[in-house]
Amino acid sequence: MVLTVNGERREVEAGNVAALLEALGYEGSFFAVAVNQEVVRRAKWADTPLAEGDSVEILTPRQGG
Repeated sequence: MVLTVNGERREVEAGNVAALLEALGYEGSFFAVAVNQEVVRRAKWADTPLAEGDSVEILTPRQGG
């Protein structure tokens, strides 16, 4: 299916948020995820399905000022 991930169209074989993160190589717990502009709680990543055309934002913290 085709999703927009962080503004970039990507073809992926992930059925839910957790599978998408794994497919994209995200490890650890220092990021947040929003699907179609709705924040998805970490506890719900495996239960949150993705559909063709969804927009996913994966946000990572940065230091700076």
